[in-house]
Amino acid sequence: MKMKVFLPLGLIVLMIACSPTTQITKSWTDPSWVPGGVLPFKKVLVVAALKDESSRRLAEDKIVSKVKQVVVVQSYSYLQSTDTDQNKLEEKLKKDGFDGIILVRLTDVDKSVSYTPGTSYGGWYGYRYSSPGYYSEDKTFLVETNFYSLEQKKLMWSGTTSTLNPTQLDQTLDDIITAIRNEMLQKGLIK
Repeated sequence: MKMKVFLPLGLIVLMIACSPTTQITKSWTDPSWVPGGVLPFKKVLVVAALKDESSRRLAEDKIVSKVKQVVVVQSYSYLQSTDTDQNKLEEKLKKDGFDGIILVRLTDVDKSVSYTPGTSYGGWYGYRYSSPGYYSEDKTFLVETNFYSLEQKKLMWSGTTSTLNPTQLDQTLDDIITAIRNEMLQKGLIK
């Protein structure tokens, strides 16, 4: 009888432990972007609005390496410190053949505290083992990715990913890119 209870419980724990920690929590698509249609971009500037330069460069390089359908250029190799006027920047982008922008930014870090109760084992020959309960803090990083059309001057797609307790920026970026790609594939927005 105990085995029948523990086996399904073990499977549930294993499924939760193996589930991805990065997921799309919400997404929106402009109604004019037809699923299965032509990707509206040919040359795209990718901008990772992150707090430090090395994270920004790593994120932009990863996105460029993963996108194969269009020409993608890192903002750190294209933009100058003098590119502050939005209208002039749009003109410069259009003149250089850009028709889209991918903007990635960290929007929030949610913190939550949970309590894990202690356990007690044993009883053999008077020996008893117990562990105290403890508190742990979880951090959920929310990253928003937006695809803008320069030609139409509007947002074409937006998605927010949620990543629980990321430990390595490199792996987290891979997970975010994979989640976004899978969402867009599922909706027929890319091939």
